[in-house]
Amino acid sequence: MIYNDFHGEKLSALGLGCMRLPLVDGDDSRVDMEKTAEMADYAMKHGINYYDTAWGYHSGNSELAIGEVLKNYPRESFYLADKFPGYDLSNMDKVKEIFERQLEKCRVEYFDFYLFHNVCEMNIEQYLDPKYGIFEYLMEQKKNGRIRHLGFSAHGEMPVLEKFINKYGEYMEFGQLQVNWLDWTFQNARGKIKLYSGHDIPIWVMEPVRGGKLANLDEKYMDVLKKIRPDASATEWAFRFLQSVPEVKMTLSGMSNFEQLKENIAVYEEMKPLSDKENAALTAIAADMIGKGTVPCTACHYCTAHCPQGLDIPDLLELYNEHKLTDGGFIAPMALGAIPREKQPSACLGCRSCEAVCPQQIKISEAFADFNKMLGV
Repeated sequence: MIYNDFHGEKLSALGLGCMRLPLVDGDDSRVDMEKTAEMADYAMKHGINYYDTAWGYHSGNSELAIGEVLKNYPRESFYLADKFPGYDLSNMDKVKEIFERQLEKCRVEYFDFYLFHNVCEMNIEQYLDPKYGIFEYLMEQKKNGRIRHLGFSAHGEMPVLEKFINKYGEYMEFGQLQVNWLDWTFQNARGKIKLYSGHDIPIWVMEPVRGGKLANLDEKYMDVLKKIRPDASATEWAFRFLQSVPEVKMTLSGMSNFEQLKENIAVYEEMKPLSDKENAALTAIAADMIGKGTVPCTACHYCTAHCPQGLDIPDLLELYNEHKLTDGGFIAPMALGAIPREKQPSACLGCRSCEAVCPQQIKISEAFADFNKMLGV
């Protein structure tokens, strides 16, 4: 297992994400404890020492499951990460109550790593609002030794990240981002990493294979990659890409079965970062994938001055592209939740005034109609 230094500690470069544990009868709320215990035992024996859970994973049962499994190992043999669930605004005034319950569920007296969960457009103002006392409480727990390292995870766009980091960045010891070779440009992961690095915030990676999308590539793409690394799977390519990004110190993988666990651990037995030529091959594939089904908006904003509803069309099209490429997912609906209803795609009149001035000739009204259909509006 590859290890990275972090404040004098040796962290396994691969961490076990506990959002996609084995299930009973496909029910996300029912964790298969026998299989989970088997996976944890193999992980511990093969060098994984970082385990990442959260309040909402598996309908609240991930913390219970990982607490039950890890109780069988010496506390100093693993690092446990948990998060404050600010993705649900009703939790904002319950930081103490939730933190205490999380310790109980995980059967530990302290968390090695603790995060502000999912900093985004929907919750940034609440996270920054001192009336909730979230930051103050977590800093107090850090002072008391019940949080050893404090950080944050984020799915928000650059303005949100800048706002959070400008307020709390000097206290954040690590930042968790969605980074993979597709989102390097599609979600501007490259620019976000640069932002974090400018504040000396090491990168923790989530969604390294984008929920499995990058582990199951179209045959035509695999044909290209096989010519370069004949024995490498699509999953290995995804992880080797991340090994090529020096700012990345931890990669979390939500491994849901024993086979995935063994494959991923095997990749992290050694460093084999990609060459410039190999990265270029992935960049070309990413461009082709992004180009299919998405719209080529360049955010020139010509359209916005012609919209009678005052919609921020480029931003909405960016969310449409995300939702389209992901075949659904939570990011676009989450972001839309922070936008007033009268400024959402459903407010489009279909007048096509925007289309008359679009340099890319995008059928904006049709894209919004499709977006509404996908969202069930």
